[in-house]
Amino acid sequence: MSDNQISERIDRRTLLRGAAAAGVVGIAGCADNGDGATDDNGATDDDGAADDDGDDTGGQTDVIRWHAGGTGGTYFPLSGEIEGIVEDTTDYNVEVSSTGASVENVGSLGNGDADFALIQNDVAFFAANGTGLEAFEGAPIENLRGVATLYPETIHVIVNPDSDIDSIADMEGMAINTGDLGSGTQVNALQILESVAGLTPDDFDEQNTDFTQAADQIRDGDVDAAFVVGGWPVGAVEELATTSDIEILNMSADEREAAREDASWFADDTIPGGTYEGVDDDVDTVSVQAMIATREEYSADIVEDISETIFENTDQLSIKTDFINRDSAQDGMSIELHEGAARYFE
Repeated sequence: MSDNQISERIDRRTLLRGAAAAGVVGIAGCADNGDGATDDNGATDDDGAADDDGDDTGGQTDVIRWHAGGTGGTYFPLSGEIEGIVEDTTDYNVEVSSTGASVENVGSLGNGDADFALIQNDVAFFAANGTGLEAFEGAPIENLRGVATLYPETIHVIVNPDSDIDSIADMEGMAINTGDLGSGTQVNALQILESVAGLTPDDFDEQNTDFTQAADQIRDGDVDAAFVVGGWPVGAVEELATTSDIEILNMSADEREAAREDASWFADDTIPGGTYEGVDDDVDTVSVQAMIATREEYSADIVEDISETIFENTDQLSIKTDFINRDSAQDGMSIELHEGAARYFE
């Protein structure tokens, strides 16, 4: 499917209107003066471009500002491990921030508030191409650049066992937590609900919190289901499964096919049985790809150094170690590479 076909298909959808409104908050200030300029904390040249030699500071501060995700997901602890590797093996200092994840992180890169961030490859495509989300329509994040892809981010549909949900269609009229407002999780949840069952936010009671609060809502019976997107095992889901009975929706082949037809970045995925306490059988679902992104004007030397530091020291990681390696670090890359990353990977 071509990029234009993807754009046309997504543009026809109304499923993302809730996420789009929140996404405006996440990218507020990205346009600034309309010429790529940012405030004093992330200043660039008037045209937002790096110097020709690639050795400019790119508005960098003394500390590398790394934006992750919520503390109950995979982005935050993985970012903490990356911070440790970088600080142990280089002279760089890293500050990891908990955020609303993908859509918010794109905005932070766009306006210079972040230097690196973890985002989903589908949200990266939307942002860079000015499509898919109303917040990006006609206003692409032109300085967004890729560094590396990391691992599959699995769509977990956590179900309250008392809710009698056996399919996506069964969620009509239910209370559903679709993830933080403006997050990649919300984007994916609304996409799946619309693509698979024709459900829009008018058809269910949409709740929006981070993963940890979503787990609390499932435990307390406040929602019937919650979408959680992250590399398994997700900490918030692990903790929930140790204290409560849960079910993870097993998507049928038809449901997965419908999701893939509307969004080519989805791939079939499986959560192995035993990953979570009480969930003994394999669970069929779909996934997107987690990736590291940066901003075009940021120092090519630093991006190259950080890329090399991470991928030459993957043996020091304990999270998603089966997936994160140099050989696969460009699989699923959906946006243009930063010059510094290109130096290392190409």
